[in-house]
Amino acid sequence: MSWSDCRHYVVLIGAAMLLAACGFRMQGAERFPAMFANTYIETSDDYTLFYRKLAIELEQGDVKLVDSAVDASAVIRIESDESGQRILTISAFNVPTEYEVFYRIRYSVWKDGAEILPSQSLSFAQAYTFDPTLVLGKNREGEEIREALALRLARQVSRQLALL
Repeated sequence: MSWSDCRHYVVLIGAAMLLAACGFRMQGAERFPAMFANTYIETSDDYTLFYRKLAIELEQGDVKLVDSAVDASAVIRIESDESGQRILTISAFNVPTEYEVFYRIRYSVWKDGAEILPSQSLSFAQAYTFDPTLVLGKNREGEEIREALALRLARQVSRQLALL
């Protein structure tokens, strides 16, 4: 190995050490307290966008999701998980021209039967314009916004859990 190759490795290792020393973490890679080692997510519907995004966030943070509250060191209760859209504006011809997509959740955290984080409510919304000549594309845009809002909520919840 030549001196030039060694220099490149030294620079890369030095950069990695500086990033680690300043606390840099990839987005979405939260470090969770030990109490979340084995976590159960209690919900009435485990197929919602928010549930799936939260499960991914937790697993990326080395949290093991368990199938039962009995086996869990912590329980995240999703008390409410709803999304939808509403009309913001309509044209002179009574046709919607702008919609708002919203996503709302309410959750709490329990450990050993005691509530350690009281019920928290979070919601995000985003507007988008609607063109009736582009129905398929605009419907897909609405779905992409809903997915982005669910991910944003999951990351917000992950940050709050990491602070416990």
